[in-house]
Amino acid sequence: MSAINIALTGNPNTGKSTIFNALTGARQHIGNWPGVTVDKKIGQLTKGNKQINIIDLPGTYSLSAYSLEEKIVKDYLTGEKPDMVVNVVDASNIERNLYLTVQLLEMGIPTLINLNMMDEAKAKGYDINLKLLGQHLGAPVISSVATSKNGLQPLIDSLDPGIVAQNKSAGSPMLTEHINQLEKIRNSNQDIDVIEEEIIEARYLFINKVLEQSLVINEGVKTWNDKLDNILTNRFLGIPIFIAIMYTMFQFTFSWIGQPIADILDEFIAGPMTEVVEGSLVAVGAAEWMQSLVIDGIIGGVGGVLVFVPLIFTLFLLISFLDGTGYMARVAFIMDRAMRRIGLSGKAFLPMLIGFGCTVPAIMGARALDTERDRKLTILIAPFMSCGARLPVYALFAALFFPGSESIVVLSLYLLGIAIAIMMGLILKNTYFKGDADPFLMELPPYRIPTLKTVLIQTWEKGKGFLIKAGTIIFSMSVVIWLLSSFNLSGPAEIQESLLATIGGIIAPLFAFHGFGSWETGVAVLTGILAKEAVVSTLGVIYGISELAEETVEVAAQLQASISVAFSGLSAYAFMVFTLLYTPCMAVIGTVKKELGSWKWTLFAAGYPFALAWIVSLLIYQIGMLLGFGG
Repeated sequence: MSAINIALTGNPNTGKSTIFNALTGARQHIGNWPGVTVDKKIGQLTKGNKQINIIDLPGTYSLSAYSLEEKIVKDYLTGEKPDMVVNVVDASNIERNLYLTVQLLEMGIPTLINLNMMDEAKAKGYDINLKLLGQHLGAPVISSVATSKNGLQPLIDSLDPGIVAQNKSAGSPMLTEHINQLEKIRNSNQDIDVIEEEIIEARYLFINKVLEQSLVINEGVKTWNDKLDNILTNRFLGIPIFIAIMYTMFQFTFSWIGQPIADILDEFIAGPMTEVVEGSLVAVGAAEWMQSLVIDGIIGGVGGVLVFVPLIFTLFLLISFLDGTGYMARVAFIMDRAMRRIGLSGKAFLPMLIGFGCTVPAIMGARALDTERDRKLTILIAPFMSCGARLPVYALFAALFFPGSESIVVLSLYLLGIAIAIMMGLILKNTYFKGDADPFLMELPPYRIPTLKTVLIQTWEKGKGFLIKAGTIIFSMSVVIWLLSSFNLSGPAEIQESLLATIGGIIAPLFAFHGFGSWETGVAVLTGILAKEAVVSTLGVIYGISELAEETVEVAAQLQASISVAFSGLSAYAFMVFTLLYTPCMAVIGTVKKELGSWKWTLFAAGYPFALAWIVSLLIYQIGMLLGFGG
């Protein structure tokens, strides 16, 4: 028996993806729609002896084919002709959501209407008669609350084209009258623009007639969503509140939760773990070079990065929580005014926000933007949003040179990244990408308290890449750095005479006037292009086998003891700014090439951030020196 193909449609933020995940679980395949780079999600569900393929279509407000998402959905529905469509509707915004529903019904597609977010609809004072709604629309209607999986089983039971066809055959006089009215409008001798306007008006008139019969609104209900939005999206308070929330987030990360756990992990790695490994190596008679490789190279490099895992996961946990509450969508709305100055809308700030976790999905997130110009411009400025991989560098230097003020220092770097992104967007808008921003229509999801499971899953998805890189790229790089620091062309050598020192010495003059022109920093900058976490692991390996380090101190303390000799507070901040802005890692560069399909723009995306970082960090250091902040 052939599989049944069922398409999921709906407006953005209706819970459609939550329903898709609940129905398909882990049995999903993610590809691309033909000719574009928008994700195509297909999942499988077994119902009795039937195999059901569920296709999660992009969220769209209509089938007008103006945006990329609308074109994809319309092309799929008319070309592939699925056996049925499940139209997920936000019950708390039912009038606007039903516009897409009406278009589906006009096309004659077998449609099951799933009214999701019923809890939020009730909170707004909505009383929806599902039976009457289904009768007037000529399609079966079921309700759900996807976040709690309430109504999931009735939805699964209704995934049957036969049930939908039976309901459709019963007919709806109101729908039939509406379709006849549309035919009259289309056959009239009016301009195409007038016809389109009258069709839109007729659809909303039909929706209003349906809701008059099936929806009762208890007037005077002002939800806490409205009250919160009056404050959080206020044009004067919005940005200060955003900054205050970010500061609190960094306080949790660097003072209240993340750092204390990191200190415990640091003591474990430098103490019991190192002692056990060292004792085991001695017991088996390992050569001194092998002991140095494992203790100074691998543990010094990988361990130097792993001690920052609690900070990274704490930050990602908080970002995931804020995202789940619906607040991060408000940030895009708040930033719309600033983004319009650079020729983009607040919609472009959404993928940039993803960059706080990792720049790779941020670059890929630009696919959702409507025009090629917007996608390209967003991709070129998104890497300035500080990703989680840079956090170990900030944590190390901020704790050493700005004790007690770590949160303020790191917050300044995140805000600087946003400011630089906007500044470069303004420059690019007035040179390569001239044009104005498209109108910004965005559905603000209702505020929610996300489930612990959802927050933990998102935190793991954001943070697991850091652990994978620690076990692969950072591990391999630590071994290579140790080898290069232990040998030269003549054989074994002291670190100051090693191949690594030679390589670093070639790079160091670039930063002679930046306050961090040592060969050690030069090597760290180079390895940071491969992976930003490698900056800390490289310094850990170099200083772990230098005479400055003491074997008895902890991993982070050992690094700090050495770095305090090579940097001042001013040069440390300049170095953090350079790390924030310079060339993104190789994974990002590879993603840029894939998304833009152009070597010219890929090389530009890799080169201009380095030049910008060089200039900005130089200015910070030199101006700081002139102002007497010390060298």
